[in-house]
Amino acid sequence: MKHLLLLFLPILLFSSEISLQVLGSGGPELSERASASYLIKKDGKAIILIDFGGGAFLRFGQAKVKIKDLEAVLITHLHIDHVVELPALMKAGYFSDRERPLNILGPQQNRYFPGLIEYINLQFGKNGAYRYMSDILSKQSESFSIYPYEMSSNEVQSFNDIKITAVSVNHGVVPTLAYKIEIEGKSIVFSADTTAQSNALQELAKGADILVAHHAIPTDTCNGAKSLHMTPERISEIVAYARPETLLLSHRMNRTLGSEETSTAIIKKTYTGKIIWAEDLMEIK
Repeated sequence: MKHLLLLFLPILLFSSEISLQVLGSGGPELSERASASYLIKKDGKAIILIDFGGGAFLRFGQAKVKIKDLEAVLITHLHIDHVVELPALMKAGYFSDRERPLNILGPQQNRYFPGLIEYINLQFGKNGAYRYMSDILSKQSESFSIYPYEMSSNEVQSFNDIKITAVSVNHGVVPTLAYKIEIEGKSIVFSADTTAQSNALQELAKGADILVAHHAIPTDTCNGAKSLHMTPERISEIVAYARPETLLLSHRMNRTLGSEETSTAIIKKTYTGKIIWAEDLMEIK
């Protein structure tokens, strides 16, 4: 037994702690919650940022993490409550110790919405709203710089030991990506805002350690909202198939507050894993 302990000791010493921290658990309306935003951390350092809605800039500071540690920023879609504070983060990058371009991944355009690259140019390009910061679009910038890249469905990108897979999901007319992040044998999936009409999300989430699902509507919601978001019943179907170890329910809007018990009961009919309701600055290790 003594020799067996010695054999496994190096593995224990060098294994990393991977955690998920919620920066914003809310939606687009006014509330005490920040809008959608999440961090994946490795040994306490923020390495992946997913979305950056209203209030996320403050939460990023409260989380006591650093811009210089980020490997990439992932944008699920270009609704205001998922991306509005990105310019603030870019400005803060000027005052960070970052010495390499920051990768920003996001969706492609369609006839209704710009793609990530056009969105970035509308912010920071030569004719953009924040044109005074246009130098951040140059990789040769002497200060903070960024590299925007549009992901296609089922595309995979890697940064060091981090694997990122994107799939297209339905969110009305809005080009939207769900993401799977894999690192050191752990996987975290982000549903984004979606009706999950296709099986893309449940396939992406199969066997995940954590599935972050957006609970933006209650079971008795109107048909209009159902064309944009998945119901608790649809979430139940997805986790029944995917069987993630933990289900984190986020994007908690005012219309859903108070429906947690009902939604939990619906989901538990098919799912025996852990269910957690997201709160700002909550961290799951």
